[in-house]
Amino acid sequence: MSEHGRSRAHVYVSGHVQGVYYRATTRDTARDRGVDGWVKNLADGRVEAVFEGPRDDVEAMVEWCHEGSPMATVEDVEVSYEEPAGETGFRIER
Repeated sequence: MSEHGRSRAHVYVSGHVQGVYYRATTRDTARDRGVDGWVKNLADGRVEAVFEGPRDDVEAMVEWCHEGSPMATVEDVEVSYEEPAGETGFRIER
């Protein structure tokens, strides 16, 4: 974790997670929690996301990824932690 109390998690989510509002729900949930970063679909069917913010809020987003949007079926969540890169706001990348 950085000296400013921010944490960064890089997440890959697999399962039935595309076409089920996973990205939009991730964005809305992250914004509600005040977490910065981004989310996008990958060509292999997974969703990739980066969460930056206070450690507890970032951890809450990582835990949220195990459930995801109501129509999603999450099979696996891979997480790695990195140094914060100064993300601001939360966006869906294409």
